[in-house]
Amino acid sequence: ALPGHLLRGLLPLLTVFRLERAEGAARRAGLSTQPIWRKLWDDVMKTRPPNSENITCWRKKFLETFFSNVLHGVLDVSSDWRLNDHHFSPLLHSSPHVSQLTLCNMLQGAVELTAEHNQKVLENLAGSLQILKFQHLLSSDQSIRRSLVLLLHRLIHHGSVSQVSMYSWPVPDTVLLVLILSMSAGFWRSGNALAYHSSPCGLCREKDKAQSQDSAQERAEGGRSDEREWSDGKNQQRSSRAPEEVDAEVNGYRADTHLNSVLSGPRSPLRNQACEEASSKVPCDHTSIQGGSSPHCISDQLSCHSVLQKTRRRLKSAVGKKRRCLRRSRGPYADPEDLYDFVFTVAREDNSGLLDKNSTTEGENAENWTSSSPGSPCAGHAGCKKRGGSAGIFSLKAAHRFRSVSTLELFSIPLTGETCRTLSNLLSSWVSLENLVLSYNGLGVNIICILSGLRALSRHSDCHLRVVRVSDVFSHMPCMELVRCILSAFPQLHTLSVSFDLKNQLEGNRPEGNPSCSEVEIPESCLEQLEIRFPREPLHTAFLLPVLKASKSLQQLSLDSATLPSSQELGLLLEALKECNPNLKKLSFHDVNLAEHQKEVLLLLQDPVLQEITFSFCRLFESSTTEFLSEIINTVKRNSSLKSLKLPGNRLGNHRLVALADIFSEDSSSSLCQLDVSSNCIKPDGLLEFTKKLEGHIQQRGGQIQFTHLRLFQNWLDQDAETAQEALRRLKAVCSVVNDSWDSSQAFADYISVM
Repeated sequence: ALPGHLLRGLLPLLTVFRLERAEGAARRAGLSTQPIWRKLWDDVMKTRPPNSENITCWRKKFLETFFSNVLHGVLDVSSDWRLNDHHFSPLLHSSPHVSQLTLCNMLQGAVELTAEHNQKVLENLAGSLQILKFQHLLSSDQSIRRSLVLLLHRLIHHGSVSQVSMYSWPVPDTVLLVLILSMSAGFWRSGNALAYHSSPCGLCREKDKAQSQDSAQERAEGGRSDEREWSDGKNQQRSSRAPEEVDAEVNGYRADTHLNSVLSGPRSPLRNQACEEASSKVPCDHTSIQGGSSPHCISDQLSCHSVLQKTRRRLKSAVGKKRRCLRRSRGPYADPEDLYDFVFTVAREDNSGLLDKNSTTEGENAENWTSSSPGSPCAGHAGCKKRGGSAGIFSLKAAHRFRSVSTLELFSIPLTGETCRTLSNLLSSWVSLENLVLSYNGLGVNIICILSGLRALSRHSDCHLRVVRVSDVFSHMPCMELVRCILSAFPQLHTLSVSFDLKNQLEGNRPEGNPSCSEVEIPESCLEQLEIRFPREPLHTAFLLPVLKASKSLQQLSLDSATLPSSQELGLLLEALKECNPNLKKLSFHDVNLAEHQKEVLLLLQDPVLQEITFSFCRLFESSTTEFLSEIINTVKRNSSLKSLKLPGNRLGNHRLVALADIFSEDSSSSLCQLDVSSNCIKPDGLLEFTKKLEGHIQQRGGQIQFTHLRLFQNWLDQDAETAQEALRRLKAVCSVVNDSWDSSQAFADYISVM
């Protein structure tokens, strides 16, 4: 209980351990430790963190980064006296502050965190960690995968991780990738835990024990009442039927029940063969993991029925033998309630009873395990044909379902056909998933497989998916067709982003049996944000119109890299937006040539509903006159609803920037708060003149101005550092300025080199 003035002088002299413990006392004394943590960052990390202006708590930022650096061995705690405290355990004391963590390379961090001496650290992370990232992963051996299994099970299934993101994996290890995907989706199968870790999960055993006790009690109570009801009903029927008929029915009922219990478990090779032969002829949509078949698959089930009837007796005799073999193979310490990762079921374990002789490699197991069920998402789909050799692998129905993440992001990770089928099957029942981001995964034709999984997911009443973002280099289908496909299946989406760099030259060669989505009717949707990046495709309002009509709640629309096929096209789009989307608040055009559409630009700027308008690299002033700039300024001055105007990359130059200051003149009714003039060839003297003119308008208005943010990225401010600094200093007294130290000479050299 030191006085405030003494505590203020003492805090900078404390080690990290002591400073952390003094946090509460400082808060009660009304003292902020933020400057001390910021200085610690500068002294220890010696880097400028990205988006430093948005960091609200330097204590959390320091301890979170400190944890990661120590974990990966890039920070020596003896390098600074404030870290070198014998009471201070770096991982243990910083782990409660870690909300996001990145694991990379050979997953050394996973091995360290699952070590026995870090058990308490892992418990802390299970309560604090929200985002788990994987970056630049390499192939790993089985011992490392064991550690990863334990880590994911604790942090996802029994923890609080809600987002899994993977970045930059040019040649992904299929086994490792499928492991991360499946456990993120909440799947883990019961079996012999000794294959992957030394002891079963204590949390799982406690939960299973409680559930088994509840189930036993319910069965005991329900069994007695069911038996009484069944016997009463049967006694009434027996009076009117022959005794031999009744005996035959009871025996048949027992046999059917026994057979159903066999067939509801792992697929038998016979069932696989029969159903796969049918599915190769008739395309099937997804079958829910929780049960329930698609109408398209009814014929497949019927075709299997006659075969299954003939094998009823053979199966009954084989089941007892198989169960005896399984009991012998479990070993002295095994328990049916133990958990292990079903991705790594190795074919060499001959007695496991889990694989048939056709599945011989660990990689094949990982690639095919989710596409083994008849009627599965991509079974028989023309664009998602399966390989042979996976007939005996367990389907998802054999797996335990645990807690799953709500956000999955895959950036720059090539996905093969097999991996896409795996992901598709996982998506088909991933009801907790809220955000899905697939970026530069080389999907190609496999986008059809992903769509199949999303369609199956949409059939679940408790589906939570609200955000879908798909981007890639090549588009397999036109952007608008893909948008319609996704929206027709998922009208409950709030955000949809579709982005492609280039048009696929083979786009016309669609997979056989894949109907065009351009004819699919879109139900009324909940869509609020739509982003489309066209691979230099023409923007036809007629194709976009059904989407706009179905999206009455649309608030944000972004159109990128589209070409306007005619001079009337933009006008038609504006009419459609006015008619169909009265709640539209934000409209953005990027890399769309609007040089010849000055009338439409002015109409947008005077729209009484729009609050944010972006014309990014739209060549607005390429062929314009001085009158056009004056009309823009006067239109914005009269518009009291527009809050943000973004004009990056339009070659404003100094003179046009200075003219824009008149938006804030004394006779203006503008409510503009944000102005973005990045990448506009602005020089220091032009910025200084703009600043002086803006100061004059503010003085005339008695200091009453709503302008708060100015963005100046990638302008030529390095050409006169002294003038630029004066302009920025005076601007920061008026508004928040965001700029960068951009080397314009180097950028110009780079531009010339690629011309």
